[in-house]
Amino acid sequence: MESNKKWNLKNTYLNLPDCFYQKIQPTPVPNPKIIYFNNILAKKLNLEFLNNDTLITNYFSGNKLPEDSIPIAQAYAGHQFGHFTMLGDGRAILLGEKKDLNNKIYDIQLKGAGKTSYSRSGDGRATLSSMLREYIISESMHLLRVPTSRSLAVIDTGEKIYRESVNNGGILTRIASSHIRVGTFEYGRHFCSIKDFQSFINYVINRHYPQILNNKSPYLELLKITMEKQIDLIVDWIRVGFIHGVMNTDNMSISGETIDYGPCAFINTYDPKTVFSSIDRHGRYAFGNQHKIAYWNLNILAGTILPFISKDKDRAVQLVQDVLDQFPIIYSNKWCEMMYKKIGITKPIEEDKFLIKNLLTLMESYKADYTNTFAALTLDKSYIDSLSTSNDFNIWKKQWEKRIKNEKNSYQIMQSNNPIYIPRNHLVESALKNAINGDKEEFDNLLNSMSQTYNYDIKHDELQITPEGFDESYKTFCGT
Repeated sequence: MESNKKWNLKNTYLNLPDCFYQKIQPTPVPNPKIIYFNNILAKKLNLEFLNNDTLITNYFSGNKLPEDSIPIAQAYAGHQFGHFTMLGDGRAILLGEKKDLNNKIYDIQLKGAGKTSYSRSGDGRATLSSMLREYIISESMHLLRVPTSRSLAVIDTGEKIYRESVNNGGILTRIASSHIRVGTFEYGRHFCSIKDFQSFINYVINRHYPQILNNKSPYLELLKITMEKQIDLIVDWIRVGFIHGVMNTDNMSISGETIDYGPCAFINTYDPKTVFSSIDRHGRYAFGNQHKIAYWNLNILAGTILPFISKDKDRAVQLVQDVLDQFPIIYSNKWCEMMYKKIGITKPIEEDKFLIKNLLTLMESYKADYTNTFAALTLDKSYIDSLSTSNDFNIWKKQWEKRIKNEKNSYQIMQSNNPIYIPRNHLVESALKNAINGDKEEFDNLLNSMSQTYNYDIKHDELQITPEGFDESYKTFCGT
């Protein structure tokens, strides 16, 4: 057991001024029980010595701490639906940072581990259902090859959690390149001294983007590289049909990873206006609006670092505006590049934009399934729905087939960019319901399917079908 006491953890966040965090111990739970443990991820993190249920349960419930852990809760603020508010880790506690097999550093965080000074009126806990939901969605996103935080373990705490109903309590162990958000910059700008805030920005550059340290304007370069990371991320979301659901500035990671899986979902029927989140009443974070919100959030980030861009405020504003003005151009180019790959085009010509536009217009008009349409094209097989049986689509398909005749490796490119499976909303809900009741078969089957989502070499007799009418009434919740 002695070898289990130290995990080779560090917590470089403690080098920052203490306005950015609170030292805090997890609150013990009465009767923890392991529900899921990600052995593959544990091995990647050099944690394979956690090889029995007792060790796993004790450590990932917060009842026992690694000897070299100095746990903290991180402070941050954020714009939630456009309104600024003070936030912070109200139920999440960072155990420390761990190097993986490739010497890349990851945060290890317990989510639902108890109250902190940022909890406000919250109880510091999380429901088992919401933690299992984050596990299955985040791991699915990883398998979909989308940058994301990951899930190492889910523990049933043995407590009852009171929300709108009584729920089992849960703790998720989340792994991320860091938990630094746009909202962390907002917090530093508003609540810390200018000197302390600059120390924080330098820390972010050192940790995530050391290659820009010697740039003549590293702070402006930080904005550029963060913008590029966010554009790449949103384009990947669109590629797989993901809707984050609550793109507040506190939910945008500086590292460019998907983080904070609350009311997220995947589109089935293609409609850019799709919203599933129960709290997004006006469609602010709709599927087709996500790039606009990313741009809005980046404007907030830019505003926080203005004092470090130039002593001349007008010049600083102009410099960051010049960067931000590139967003729609870069996004459009990368979105087009992604969509071309989805239909097997590697050497695009100007007319190809109309090929994409016409397909999406048809998909929306005929209420086609987003994932299945591209999967069927990739499989080169008929998928029977109102789109594929229409004369309009058959005309489009002939144009497309004629276009890709001159392309090399079209189907291989499509196979790498078009998932066959996604964690369909109805499948996720059914798997969660059963897992909470002790039956994990559907949960395991869904993750197993996701591990084959780009495997076009195996036989696919049927594509996933969403039950008729399910999405019309489906709503997602923050699940806190």
